[in-house]
Amino acid sequence: MKKALFVAAAVIVAPAPFFPAIAQDGNSRPQPVVQPLTRPRPADRPWPGTMQLRVDATDFARGIFHVRQTIPVAKSGKLTLLYPEWLPGKHAPRGAIAEMAGFKPSAGGKPLSWTRQPTDVYAFDIDVPAGVKSIEVTFDFLSPTRTSEGRVVVTPAMMNLQWEQVSLYPAGYFTRNIPVQLEVTLPEGWTGAAALDGLKVTGNRYSFAPTSYEVLVDSPMFAGKYFRKWDLGNRVTLNVVADEAKYLEASPDHIARHAALVSEAVALFGVRHFDRYEFLLALSDELGGIGLEHHRSSENSRNPDYFTKWNDNDSERGLLPHELTHSWNGKYRRPDKLWTPDYRTPMQGNLLWVYEGQTSFWDLVLAGRSGMQSKDMILAEWATNAANYSVQPGREWRSVEDTTLDPVIAARKPRPFASWSRSEDYYNEGSLMWLDADMLIRQATNNGKSLDDFARAFFGGREGDWGQDTYDFDDVVAALNAVHPHDWASFLRDRMQASGQPAPVGGIERAGYRLVWRDAPNVYDRDRMAQAKNADLTHSLGMTIDKDGVATGIFWNGPAFRADIVNGTKIVAVDGLSYSRERIEAAVRAATDGKTPVRLLVERGGRYRNIEIDYHGGLRWPHLEKTGSGPDWFDQLLAPRRRL
Repeated sequence: MKKALFVAAAVIVAPAPFFPAIAQDGNSRPQPVVQPLTRPRPADRPWPGTMQLRVDATDFARGIFHVRQTIPVAKSGKLTLLYPEWLPGKHAPRGAIAEMAGFKPSAGGKPLSWTRQPTDVYAFDIDVPAGVKSIEVTFDFLSPTRTSEGRVVVTPAMMNLQWEQVSLYPAGYFTRNIPVQLEVTLPEGWTGAAALDGLKVTGNRYSFAPTSYEVLVDSPMFAGKYFRKWDLGNRVTLNVVADEAKYLEASPDHIARHAALVSEAVALFGVRHFDRYEFLLALSDELGGIGLEHHRSSENSRNPDYFTKWNDNDSERGLLPHELTHSWNGKYRRPDKLWTPDYRTPMQGNLLWVYEGQTSFWDLVLAGRSGMQSKDMILAEWATNAANYSVQPGREWRSVEDTTLDPVIAARKPRPFASWSRSEDYYNEGSLMWLDADMLIRQATNNGKSLDDFARAFFGGREGDWGQDTYDFDDVVAALNAVHPHDWASFLRDRMQASGQPAPVGGIERAGYRLVWRDAPNVYDRDRMAQAKNADLTHSLGMTIDKDGVATGIFWNGPAFRADIVNGTKIVAVDGLSYSRERIEAAVRAATDGKTPVRLLVERGGRYRNIEIDYHGGLRWPHLEKTGSGPDWFDQLLAPRRRL
């Protein structure tokens, strides 16, 4: 290769080697400087010794974690340490390297020289002198103190400790083969919970038994000033931290429903892929929102009044069923291209419509079977999603499977016209596809079999096995055919891998329902609008309007779009009166006479204009309506299993 490059260069390089290459047009044309990748590839071999990780988390007032890490070494020379980049469950390179500061390696108290690899900002090369048996690394993790800086993980009352943010690991090894022993110091009077073994508490210092770096990263901690926990049975614990003590007042019925959720999940999958499981739940307006799965735990946040206003939070109660399901679907059974040996190897999420899509199906089913959510709420959520995809223009050009790349492409940033570009639709359209598969099997077998049989066979296995078992597309097809023979390969490819498909309402129609439109919101849309304090007029004016009158979610080629309203446009007035949700809904109703426009005064960038929207279709929200007097297949789907 070097010889070939030299010959090619000799043709165009001027006689004096220090002159640039000159093309026929007289312009200089450099050749690229090759930057060799010097990071060793991960190998399935043991790391010699056990890393010690010490985290001082007492500076909650400023949100700073002070880190001290001792790393044994086997030889002198260059040691490459990696900061985690590709993180399981986030399906993208989201490592918080920008918040790392004050990196200092040393040995025997003497500073060591280091450089960051120029082509890999997550890689640190350290020169280890001869005779050194271990090195020490210190740094600070400067967690965001406001949302504009990133997700807030520390508040005056609680914190979310994610160990990948406060640690490094040696390159060249599978993370499952790198032992690490953790010790964390919490603020005085705080209580922490994590799915790590061997806990010893001395004052405010929590220490754990050595584990693998892979298990450590998969076992975050919630800690807080106001903490309470409940035993849910099946070796599952609900650990809750809250902004104030009053939000921890859960009734026996609330806890019974969470326990029923666990029982329903175990009944569905047949085995537990954990020796214990820790729900980590933050009830907070201050901590950054999260819903993230782990094998033996999950990180969840809900509104502070999750318990205290239980009847108003039906739509909020699908998160814990979702993350619990991931212990089976996503953590134990995992797409082969999503499993990686370390946190530097890129992950490929082409089967996220199984990983996340089927989990989004089961979270609704398990919520219904356990009483965590009402049947009306579950059907309303499917109605809302089906309605959105029934009219979404982006489905013309982009498949569901292509949206599995969105965590990398967009990193969940806001979009100007999301209905045209699409986003992570493998969640909700995946859920509708799996509903279709379930109903197809039920009808073909007269309710003798269902997707429950697939779940038990595909996500089951050995009790207590919390390793990973990978699969590919053909494995999914084979497992479905074992339940009920069908052309499942075409079924899945048509719905997930092809664009321009019909509206995803097959499962709804097989269940004996249809999608209809009414002038009042369904319970799911009603609750979402109440919590967000907005007006979702997607299916009428083609936009959502927030509590301050600012338009968002502009629907591609909808009435608002055609009136040149874009995200950020402020609706100042409706028919000459200051904006309110009630006034704009009244204006939409008045326009149903077929001649009255919706008159708005809008402002953007300090410029005002009066517009008239020529829309006369009235207020429209989606609902599911039963089509006949036959059996209610949704009742069959949502019937409890734990007593069978």
